Amino acid sequence: MEFNGSIVEFLENKSILVTGSSGFLGKVFVEKLLRVQPNVKHLFLSLRALDSASASQRLHSEVLEKEVFNVLRTKYGAGFNTFIAEKVTPIAGDNALKNFGLADDSDLLIKLFNEVDIVANFAASTKFSERYDVALEVNTIGAKNVLDFAKKCVKLKMLIHVSTAYVCGEKSGVISEKPLKIGETLNQTSEVLDIEAEMKLVQNCLKELNPDRVSKREEKEVMEKLGIQRARTFGWPNTYVFTKAMGEMLIGKYRGNVPVVIIRPTIITSTYKDPFPGWSEGVRTIDTFLVAGAEGKLPCFLGNEESILDVVPGDMVANAVIVAMVVNANHQFSYPLIYQVCSSQTSPLSAIKLRDYSHSYLLKNPLTRKDGKPVNFVMPICLPTMDSFRRYIFLKYMLPLKVLQLVNIVLCQYFRKTCVVMNRKINRVLQLVELHEPYIFFKGK
Repeated sequence: MEFNGSIVEFLENKSILVTGSSGFLGKVFVEKLLRVQPNVKHLFLSLRALDSASASQRLHSEVLEKEVFNVLRTKYGAGFNTFIAEKVTPIAGDNALKNFGLADDSDLLIKLFNEVDIVANFAASTKFSERYDVALEVNTIGAKNVLDFAKKCVKLKMLIHVSTAYVCGEKSGVISEKPLKIGETLNQTSEVLDIEAEMKLVQNCLKELNPDRVSKREEKEVMEKLGIQRARTFGWPNTYVFTKAMGEMLIGKYRGNVPVVIIRPTIITSTYKDPFPGWSEGVRTIDTFLVAGAEGKLPCFLGNEESILDVVPGDMVANAVIVAMVVNANHQFSYPLIYQVCSSQTSPLSAIKLRDYSHSYLLKNPLTRKDGKPVNFVMPICLPTMDSFRRYIFLKYMLPLKVLQLVNIVLCQYFRKTCVVMNRKINRVLQLVELHEPYIFFKGK
């Protein structure tokens, strides 16, 4: 997408603070700003680090050295590092802390308060089953901390906060682009959603997990289960969307006069066009199933014609953030403006189509094994419901495991290790699919 003159002109001479710039979307956003408007005054990138030297190291290793910056690097050639030094400052900051953990009297903090025009909050813990304490700290309390920081910026024109479209849950009819109210839930539970109470619950739970009696692994498992349990108590499918929803609530309640725009994208995928097509990073969301299929490790595929996988390219989301930022800067509105960034209304992608597209592509472009031979990709069978998936898993994997367990008893635990490994793999697959179920069988547009 080529920006028109008014957008490029707006970005000129602006100082923008960006959190979460080491994440996929954050990188796409930062690269776009530097490429389309080299006359942006300055970008301050908050990165979790012990000190400025560590933040600078993270900036280079986790952001600037990634392929997404190759176009910009080619454009400036030998002058790339000089350009970056002039335009970008890494900050050793943590959005879980007040003022990112910077000292109240630090020159850098005073500089930020006096210079920053826009705060763009991309920071998030996106793992569906993240530890509840971690997700609360980053997605909920972190959002409030960023807002509190933005309030102190004397030139502030906009706080733009990236959330997720799935905070709305599954509802019938048209879902309005309206902010969540403090304490709002997605179900009819009698339990009141109190964010402070949720924080105290986590603190008390951690106190009970005495480190002398509980290992770090056990603590992690308890906190992950607590997050899922609390999310589902109030109608959200997982810890990620639940804590993002609570973050939106805090921003809405405490924003005061700060112009706030909340961007709610659906499933973010690789870039469509900018800075080049197909750039992604790591195995994310639906990539898990696509990679497993490409490697010949996915004998079945979940979904049906009614299951809509609402995916949107990362560069389109970054474009939406920038446009929303420009259009609404300096405007006063009585509540945060919401933009749901999605694709299924005009370009719906069903699970069946995704399977067929993947199959067609991999037949022409198969992956190769270590020995150089192509992976034999077989069209996975389609399971249209969770019940059909569970039956499939039981008959194909759990039933043979039960037989092996009986044989193992007869043979004095000869197959004990094999049984443990098989059981762990089956449970892992079941957990993975259950976490993704709301997205795999999503029927909204």
